Amino acid sequence: MRGSMRIIAVANQKGGVGKTTTSVNLSASLGLSGCKVLLVDLDPQGNATMGSGVDKANLETSIYDWLIDGVALKGILRKCSGRYELVPSNADLTAVEVELLAQDQKEMRLRQKFAEVDLDYDFVIIDCPPSLNILTINALIAADAVLIPMQCEYYALEGLSALLDSVEGVRRQANPGLAIEGLLRTMYDPRNGLTRDVSRQLIQFFGDQVFRTVIPRNVRLAEAPSHGLPAILYDRQSRGAVAYMALAGEIKRKHQEPPAQVVPKDTDRGES
Repeated sequence: MRGSMRIIAVANQKGGVGKTTTSVNLSASLGLSGCKVLLVDLDPQGNATMGSGVDKANLETSIYDWLIDGVALKGILRKCSGRYELVPSNADLTAVEVELLAQDQKEMRLRQKFAEVDLDYDFVIIDCPPSLNILTINALIAADAVLIPMQCEYYALEGLSALLDSVEGVRRQANPGLAIEGLLRTMYDPRNGLTRDVSRQLIQFFGDQVFRTVIPRNVRLAEAPSHGLPAILYDRQSRGAVAYMALAGEIKRKHQEPPAQVVPKDTDRGES
């Protein structure tokens, strides 16, 4: 599908909504379906790094070294079994927030670093921290779009409103092209009446911006990170793995270039 690269920030300031699960499993699903994918772990917790099978405690170099110390990106990339490449993270990234505060254009650092390298990917997926801090703002300014995972629960719409306000602020001040890639309903249990109600409200207010794919509450999805694997490699038949493959397909269809229009030649020879 190579052509125009799409940078997608996976963000929600509320923790525990499946943000990292989505980042890892979407990266693997896109990678295994033939796309070239880079996963950027921008969370100091390093959960996307661990979930990709990379030990965050034994990193010689990490995203910190790329963002702050000028280490070349290719020097920290890791190839992962889900056929994607990873920019790994660990607690060192916490120091980035402090160091950026003293610098000019601190919100632009990630975008500037992307601009310095020749990124040859179909998709770049950025796993953001569970807060609207300087790292998340960097991701939103560097991204083409933001994917918002959310549970269909009582406080979800309130948190979503705050995040959308932040997206709009970034749009006005720094990244006018920032789009909403989609709202992803995670940990979905159709037997729960509240879940169904919130889901209906999302579709009512946001229409086509809500992905048709829903991610079910699934034990295999929860188990996979402890094995350092995306769900599709841990148990490809699980409902969670199938759902993320469906999400990857939905995103690919959305961005595939339409087939070139064949203009018929004028066969009218006129009168001789």
